[in-house]
Amino acid sequence: MTFPFLSVITFAPLVAGLGILLLPPERKDAARTTALVTAAFTVLLSGYLYFAYDQAAGGFQFVEDVAWIPQLGIRYHMGVDGFSLPMLLLTGIVLLTGVMISWGIEDRAREYMAFFLILSVGVFGVFAALDLFLFFFLLEIAVFPKFLMIVVWGYPKTREYGGMKLTLYLFLASLVALVGVLALYAALPAGARSFGLLDMAAANFSPELQRWAFPLIFGGFAIMGAIFPLHSWAPDGHVAAPTAISMMLAGVEMKIGMYAALRIGVYLLPEGAKFWAPVIVAFALVNVIYAAYIALIQKDFKYIIGFSSVSHMGLVMLGFATLNPLGLTGAGLQMFSHGVMTALFFSIVGMVYDRAHTRMLPELGGMMQRMPWAGIAFLVGGFTSMGMPGFSGFVAEIPIYMGLWQGVALDPLNLPGFMTTPWFFPLAAVISALSIVITAAYILLAVRRVFFGQLPAQFADLPDVSALDKTALVLLSGLMIVVGLYPAIMAPLVESGIQPVLQALGGG
Repeated sequence: MTFPFLSVITFAPLVAGLGILLLPPERKDAARTTALVTAAFTVLLSGYLYFAYDQAAGGFQFVEDVAWIPQLGIRYHMGVDGFSLPMLLLTGIVLLTGVMISWGIEDRAREYMAFFLILSVGVFGVFAALDLFLFFFLLEIAVFPKFLMIVVWGYPKTREYGGMKLTLYLFLASLVALVGVLALYAALPAGARSFGLLDMAAANFSPELQRWAFPLIFGGFAIMGAIFPLHSWAPDGHVAAPTAISMMLAGVEMKIGMYAALRIGVYLLPEGAKFWAPVIVAFALVNVIYAAYIALIQKDFKYIIGFSSVSHMGLVMLGFATLNPLGLTGAGLQMFSHGVMTALFFSIVGMVYDRAHTRMLPELGGMMQRMPWAGIAFLVGGFTSMGMPGFSGFVAEIPIYMGLWQGVALDPLNLPGFMTTPWFFPLAAVISALSIVITAAYILLAVRRVFFGQLPAQFADLPDVSALDKTALVLLSGLMIVVGLYPAIMAPLVESGIQPVLQALGGG
């Protein structure tokens, strides 16, 4: 029997979190240290799997498969491939840097660290689950600690509203997607019903079933990815949450939705994906342009990043809607790049707020003088967000635009005529590229208003960021630069991971 790497990565934070809760409340340093060591352990182990994965063999590796509820076709089945491994590593990195950024938490530090670790259990598990019952089981594990951390440690003015809104939207999303999955389960032969992802992939569901089940599954998960018009939970939830939870929500949990939309929606229902691809493009275009414009007019530093996150997730949806190798590869790279970038952005916003006690742009300025490490790191994140060459955003966005221009071979559809014309996808590529200009505008304005200009007199003695903060900033910034300068460290892995999806679509 092989070593259960994925189970250890998934449940080590649960064991550590429960252990922290058993500590006396005054042992805050012990709680912090335990959380830091546990998070570092998950990064090391997921990093080992990342580089140990055999790209030549492809497919799901490090598999764990045990009967769980055989009467219902439910198994404890875990495994990772080239698409899920970067997400597993991303989760560990965001968990680690979130603990670093939260080191100064004094209000119930024991509970904070414990719940943050427990929250990560569901995230790790979702990216490794190959049984859909197990997937939803792990997905819901994160709901309680997520809600609790927002309403207890979040921004006082909006934490109850933001926490409840986020929780209700995500419950709605998972419920809609679950209905679609149960429809697929019921469509299997009575003696061979299974929640196994690979079993369902081999079922060859009828085109009619695929066409009406696809919007339930893809749409439900896309709500988790903040698709328009059900996107408002994301900026409100991010802004209400404490810094580490904002990092986890935007950096990783929004990726769960889009990961599942591809892994479950497109992979299991390729004919449904072809049918609905133009509609996905239409909604994603609104995400990309509208959210970028809303970010441009915000006065709250954190809301800028919140709406920026919604805009960039629209690019992931566009990449998925292409249904071709370029677009899907770009979407996979964008998920990792955006996860690191938003974790960096929200950590910097948290550092500024913790010291200045305001997030309003008119009240800030000249922070580069007091917090140069944060200012330089924000520039790195800004260049990534704008898609500048040499940063991970560039190597992610270019394939998406190229794939969108190339379009997808569509059968005659019962969709509006303009959506099926040869110029629809190239036009969508041109329109979505306008977001680059808007993104540059709001990033540069935020840089000028927060980090440059006149330093307000009341901020003349603000302390610089801590050593742990600097470590987190260097780690997150370095990842965006490494992937940007050397995309071969990730792109071939993602390409290997999308091959089963392409084969299901009739290519690859």
